[in-house]
Amino acid sequence: MGTKAEEYQQAIVEALSQVTEPTGKNLMDAGIVAGLKGEDANLNVLCRDPGFPEPIRQRLTREIKASIQSRIPALADVVVEWQTADQAGQQPAETAQAAPAPPNVKHIIAVGAGKGGVGKSTIAASLAYALKMKGGKVGLMDADVYGPSIPTMLGVVGQPRVTNNRYIPPEVDGIKVMSMGFLVPAEQAVVWRGPMLHKAVRDFLFMVEWGPLDYLVVDLPPGTGDVVLSLSQQLPVSGGVIVCTPQKVALLDARKALNMLGTVKIACRGVVENMRSEIFGSGGAEEWAKEAGVPFLGAVPLDPSIRITSDDGRIGENLEEGSPVREPLLAIADRLIEGLSGEKGPAPPEFEIVG
Repeated sequence: MGTKAEEYQQAIVEALSQVTEPTGKNLMDAGIVAGLKGEDANLNVLCRDPGFPEPIRQRLTREIKASIQSRIPALADVVVEWQTADQAGQQPAETAQAAPAPPNVKHIIAVGAGKGGVGKSTIAASLAYALKMKGGKVGLMDADVYGPSIPTMLGVVGQPRVTNNRYIPPEVDGIKVMSMGFLVPAEQAVVWRGPMLHKAVRDFLFMVEWGPLDYLVVDLPPGTGDVVLSLSQQLPVSGGVIVCTPQKVALLDARKALNMLGTVKIACRGVVENMRSEIFGSGGAEEWAKEAGVPFLGAVPLDPSIRITSDDGRIGENLEEGSPVREPLLAIADRLIEGLSGEKGPAPPEFEIVG
């Protein structure tokens, strides 16, 4: 019966590969299928539920059954079971790897800091440009809802277009950008509680036409708050980057940011030491990264050109020939890309096809 079981298994995998979840990935590639158990003329398909709405689960259940039975008409019954993280005996945060992401986005990189004033948004925007120069298709999502500064740094004004109830993000130098700064007046304070922040993050992820992207860089608010928790719960974040200055006071808060990433099960892809200079010191973040056992991506020197280009909406010029920060930023992008290249996908499903 072994040969027949192998034929059934191959046919089932092919059938499941024809069913796509909301992000456009097929169920096998998305890691939705957790296991198969067949006995006689009956088949049970166990699926991981990352939080799909009930109508989505019902649609997928119908399509799974139809796709399998069209390939194996001899099956008397196909039962689809949905398993949540709690039912699987896992921590909810660990389901981030299986949660649906925006369609066609390969890597989501969260750039954060334990405190404000360390140049987090500057590094996030500059990193987006550096990844673009490395040949990637890049999006930049400004999730710093309390103090969105990305529009100023990139020189973008006005509201994004809306088509079919979805935002069309403006493009700057080939980088797609979305920010709360596009939606509220610059002088208006955003005073929101957790649920509203959760919805804003979700809208920026799933109500924006990002299109195919190699990298979506997310500029997080400073500190350790609701936005990071929402992000980790709603999509598979490829990794976090922590920005800090070399001085000890900043490193104290950077440690908190690292602990936060560990709590929400986001891998730390590295630390960036910003504003390296005689004023703030040198090497503090690099030394701490080694002690913490996380990659050190590089250091960016304190240079007036960064302030000038950021204030004037020309931050992309920091990556042009002759810029004193061009090479450090490109080196940081290289190390980040190298770290992401070793990322593992979801665990393969378990098979048990019995006679």
